Amino acid sequence: MSVDLPGLRAALAERGRIARVVVADVAGSVPREAGAAMLVWPEGQSGTIGGGALEYEAAARARAVLAGESAPGATRCPLGPSLGQCCGGSVTLLTEVIDQPLVDRIAEGGPVWARPATPDLPLPLAVERLKARPAEAGPVDPQWVDGWMVEPVAPAQNLLWVHGAGHVGRAIVHTIAPLPDWAITWVDTDAERFPDPVPLGVDVLVARDPARAVSHAPVRAHHLVITYSHALDLALCDALLRRGFATAGLIGSATKWARFSKRLRAAGHDAPDIARIACPIGDRDLGRHPQGIAIGVAAALIRAAAAFAAEDEERRA
Repeated sequence: MSVDLPGLRAALAERGRIARVVVADVAGSVPREAGAAMLVWPEGQSGTIGGGALEYEAAARARAVLAGESAPGATRCPLGPSLGQCCGGSVTLLTEVIDQPLVDRIAEGGPVWARPATPDLPLPLAVERLKARPAEAGPVDPQWVDGWMVEPVAPAQNLLWVHGAGHVGRAIVHTIAPLPDWAITWVDTDAERFPDPVPLGVDVLVARDPARAVSHAPVRAHHLVITYSHALDLALCDALLRRGFATAGLIGSATKWARFSKRLRAAGHDAPDIARIACPIGDRDLGRHPQGIAIGVAAALIRAAAAFAAEDEERRA
């Protein structure tokens, strides 16, 4: 889990000055892990730190900080009867005000964002070492070190291109967008096909010919093809096989996929490569409602992305 710079920039552009609440430290049984975060503004919030009462109190505190009625900083929260919870553990929450100058400093500060909970707290040697950690060692874990919060600042680990902004596309994007470490590029032929507003952190790409836009996708991106046109679906599958991808899924029936497979072979693609495209997508047991499809697709995508990341790490080793 890392600091989501694109998400912070998008939230600032839409909401202005915001607060960020991050789980800095945990002990015992708790709803979320260190590094889990949410953004808060006067009229709403996004993300989650878990725990209904804990999150409610944290959001209220964050709004008080934004209003100048309370000071930013760290707060230890026992998860017991006082919050109506039975977890039995405790969390330390760090509440900070986020504005554009701070985001610019985070972006310029390298792969680690380390800051004290209170001003003028000396820099611990352990934090200094984490900041100097070589890139090949991988990102640091979010952690609380002697009153300092340390978080990795890294690009999203998983890149998802969703081709199609119809009912299923909307359900999938709204299901996956809140997940940490996912960056979504949403593609369709007409700007009017996208909802207003688009979820925070989602990049919209209007392309008259989406198949040609595939050439701009990173080869490590995951793709979901769910457009309004079988002809466009086929063109996208052909373009993806020529470009390369991490994983790809196509909405449709087994009959549709048999027809597509035959045409893709005729276009010169090898059967093992074609078989990498998953079709149908979703979980039959969850039904055909767009939200049911989205839940099944999201679960399969998370598993596939984890497997691909593990294979990629083995290749680099």
